[in-house]
Amino acid sequence: VQLQASGGGLVQAGGSLRLSCAASGRTITIYSMGWFRQAPGKEREFVAAITWSGGVTDYADSVKGRFTISRDKAKNTMYLQMNSLKPEDTAVYYCAAASSMGGIVRLDALDAEGQGTQVTVSS
Repeated sequence: VQLQASGGGLVQAGGSLRLSCAASGRTITIYSMGWFRQAPGKEREFVAAITWSGGVTDYADSVKGRFTISRDKAKNTMYLQMNSLKPEDTAVYYCAAASSMGGIVRLDALDAEGQGTQVTVSS
């Protein structure tokens, strides 16, 4: 599976961005997909995940109520709608695929990772 992330940019605090992640290759093997982020000098942090078939979602506490993960199976694309952005959301955002939800939530069993897309939130 190959993943291609896009949609990052510079936005003011309180603004919105939508990230996209297009999957190609053996997408039939995908069980779940998700997003994680990494800020300078910090470890990778789980953001959100979704099961590809049933659309079950999970979110980090820090983004609940502000971010929404979704997928379009026909387009093999996952999205992350980010609203009410805060400066602390500034990071490089990566999309990932795994054979379990836990693999993405724990970031310890990823089958594929996309290249990152920079999100910068100014105060």
